[in-house]
Parts: sequence; C-alpha cells; structure tokens
Amino acid sequence: MKIAVLVFPGSNCDQDMYHALKNVLKQDVEYVFHTQTSLSAFDVVTIPGGFSYGDYLRCGAIARFSPIMKAVKEFAESGKLIIGVCNGFQILIEMGLLEGALMRNEGLKFVCNNVDLRVVNNKAKFTQQYQENQVINLPIAHGEGNYYCNNSTYEQLKSNNQILFEYVNNPNGSMHNIAGICNKAGNVLGMMPHPERAVERLINTIDGLGVFESFLELKNQ
Repeated sequence: MKIAVLVFPGSNCDQDMYHALKNVLKQDVEYVFHTQTSLSAFDVVTIPGGFSYGDYLRCGAIARFSPIMKAVKEFAESGKLIIGVCNGFQILIEMGLLEGALMRNEGLKFVCNNVDLRVVNNKAKFTQQYQENQVINLPIAHGEGNYYCNNSTYEQLKSNNQILFEYVNNPNGSMHNIAGICNKAGNVLGMMPHPERAVERLINTIDGLGVFESFLELKNQ
C-alpha cells in the first residue's frame, strides 16, 4: 500500500504524518507537493494539519484551489481512501468532500491538549481496530475546530453512520460533540484530533494507531 502525504505552504504536521506511517507503521510513503497534479501512484492520501497558505482567508479555503486538488477529488470519487486531519479536515470540507463547516472555537481561543474521544462507529474503514464506544485519548491543536451543520445534515450523518468520533468533554463547542466524520461512501475521513501524534508511547498515547491499522488491514482482506 503506497501512501501520499500532501504538503502545502504552511503545513506543519506533514512530517509527523510521514514519521508515523514510514517509521512506526513501516509503510511506503511519499510527500506530494501542492503543485503536483497526479495521485495515480497511490492507494491512500493523507492531508495533514497545519496552516495551509497561512490561513489568511479561511482555513482550507485557499488550499482547495491548489493544483493537486483536482486529483484529490478524482481520488475520492474513485473510492480510494483519504484521511484529512485538523487543517486537512478543514480542506476536505472546503472542497465539499465532507458535509458541514468548521468555525472558530467556542471562546475564540486556540486549544492544545489531549482529549478523550468515543468511537461511535467501529465498522468504518478507519475504525475497525477499535471497539464500539471505546474511549481513546488523542491530542488536539486548533483554533477553528468547532464543527457545525444544519439539522437535516446531522440527521443524515447520524442515520448513515458517518459520525465516527465524538468528544467525551467537548473542547471547542462542536455540534453534538462531533470530532470526526466520513463521507457517505465511507472512504473519506475528516477528524480534528491528531492520530499521527499518538502512535508512540514514549511521547504520547498509542491510541492513534487504530486509525492507521484499520485501513492498513484492508489490504490483507
């Protein structure tokens, strides 16, 4: 399985993602810069956190127009797997690949901490290594992670089992404690917490491993 880590001006979690996948999980990983136009060589695309284009307009709003994004959209439509973490989640929403919006945190403060999440759906491609309702601990670091959608969209997310993670103690005001969702097809994941920063016990928990091990297990099925 070959995995791409997208890199934008202002990315600051691309090396974390690369390290987790390459050095911890021993996968074939390459950086793909925003100026490139093809993802045909890859099986999975990851969009890491950071401040793409400095967040000078709205988080992810400029990145969505990068040359690589046409290929990202085609990648999603083909059914291949995409993971967007933090700013990557914001970019996926700006592209329309995931529903809803991400607004300024409640209280208008940047939050940086470890938080507890509940695994709402453990049948998804990204959560099969967890137990249903399992509580895991992952770090967050964001200023605009307050997830919002209208009521009809929320009911759709809920009925289609697209809500994968919820905060146990909501740190940012997200509607219904939502911390991570997938698209209806189940191949695109967006989440605010950082699983790539929780794969080595020496520096954090290893609760993030389940996200990566879940989709890596698919190649063996």
